[in-house]
Amino acid sequence: MKSVKEKQKEAFDVMKGEFGYKNKLAVPRLVKVVVSSATGRAKDKKRNELVMAHLTKITGQKPSLRSAKKSIATFKVRQGDQIGVAVTLRGARMEGFLDKFINVAVPRTRDFRGYEKKSVDEMGNLTLGIKEQTVFPETADEDVRDIFGFAVTIVTTAKDKKEAIKFFEVLGVPFKK
Repeated sequence: MKSVKEKQKEAFDVMKGEFGYKNKLAVPRLVKVVVSSATGRAKDKKRNELVMAHLTKITGQKPSLRSAKKSIATFKVRQGDQIGVAVTLRGARMEGFLDKFINVAVPRTRDFRGYEKKSVDEMGNLTLGIKEQTVFPETADEDVRDIFGFAVTIVTTAKDKKEAIKFFEVLGVPFKK
């Protein structure tokens, strides 16, 4: 099984005919992966710590707390309250996480049929939602009552949606047929 780094290198050979690349630097590249989760409960410090601990195990990097940008009275949230956590991965950690995500976590997802191609935005970035953190082997056997979901955003240098979809297919992201 090829790693994400190897697949990224062979993307030029696969994509040059379709997009007319003459230089390897014209091919899209991975920039970063952002893993984020909204804890939702501003007053619950234990929830923030639990989510941070799980994301640290999953990504190999400690997440940072995110604050509310605006006060929303309906949700009893004040500006500056800690309501989420996020991790930005680059380099080797990013590639390791993507290998684990594509080859281990996605196949373990229950009733998985592939991601929609409309998950790719016009700027060439892919945002995917994970319903349960238990699909990752690092957190599978721990507290089953504390299940949370998170978003994975894969940022690339692709110029448009069509180019990005082809690049993600080369990387091995499973899309619906």
